[in-house]
Amino acid sequence: MTLSIKEIQAPIKEVMANFEGKFRSFMKSDVFLLDKIMNYIIKRKGKQMRPMFVFLSAGTAGEITEAAYRGAALIELLHTASLVHDDVVDDSNYRRGFFSINALWKNKIAVLVGDFLLARGLMLSTDHDDFEQLKIVAQAMREMSEGELLQIAKARRLDITEEIYYEVIRKKTASLIASCCAMGASTVSEDKDKIELFRQFGEKVGMAFQMKDDLFDYGTAEIGKPVGIDIKEKKMTLPLIYALNKASRSEKRHIINLVKNKSHKSDKVKEVIAFVKNSGGIEYAHDVMHRYTKEALDLMNDFPDSAYKTSLIQLVQFTIERKK
Repeated sequence: MTLSIKEIQAPIKEVMANFEGKFRSFMKSDVFLLDKIMNYIIKRKGKQMRPMFVFLSAGTAGEITEAAYRGAALIELLHTASLVHDDVVDDSNYRRGFFSINALWKNKIAVLVGDFLLARGLMLSTDHDDFEQLKIVAQAMREMSEGELLQIAKARRLDITEEIYYEVIRKKTASLIASCCAMGASTVSEDKDKIELFRQFGEKVGMAFQMKDDLFDYGTAEIGKPVGIDIKEKKMTLPLIYALNKASRSEKRHIINLVKNKSHKSDKVKEVIAFVKNSGGIEYAHDVMHRYTKEALDLMNDFPDSAYKTSLIQLVQFTIERKK
């Protein structure tokens, strides 16, 4: 049975409550419009899995300190900035069921809000000389940008191989979770090997997390009907890449043509989904996802058992067993 986020949070319940207040104070501004938008952003926060990864990694590696709060806030500030900017780039009016910043306050203000969040995160680190933490997040931000651009470059031709797919999701998604876990470890230890181990742990969890997201597109008994959003957006995910690699040349050409030119038609999307399922693409992606999960959990074997470690493992299970 998969535990809820609240149950997993148990060892850091007080820490997360303290973090909420600290994060609000970090986002405060004397400019009325900016403060109003910051309050709106705080109200629509999600599951807060990123801060959880920071705090549980810190607790597993040592002791949660004030530096961990700053590290978690730094990641949240910079990640939120990237989401605000993404919504402008994608011309998206919604984020997690709420209106996006650009939908309510237009693009110009949204870009400036993203810039403010970036600056606030940088200041939070430089004010406390948290340069090691800043380096961890800067690397993640660079890789996220590279991952997005790599995906855009390859999407035009739909020629993504399995290796390129792994590289895209490693940079685009896994690098952020990797930075959370490395951040947590870096606040309790200067041991570069230990920090790198937590970074690798987070990267493997992030890879599995993205594969789970990709599988949602095809539907399961638990989730219900497939949605085919990735196919409509011409995104090449692991189940489809695997199925195309198994197909004959003519079948491959036909499916790529459907994705490239007819993915706006629901019957054609259903045809692509059926092709992927019949080719074993779903099972293959499941197997790879579980392999990454096992590799991640194996990295935690040498750390002493604790409530933090138990919750960290449960959080990993949650990422691959979640229903949405």
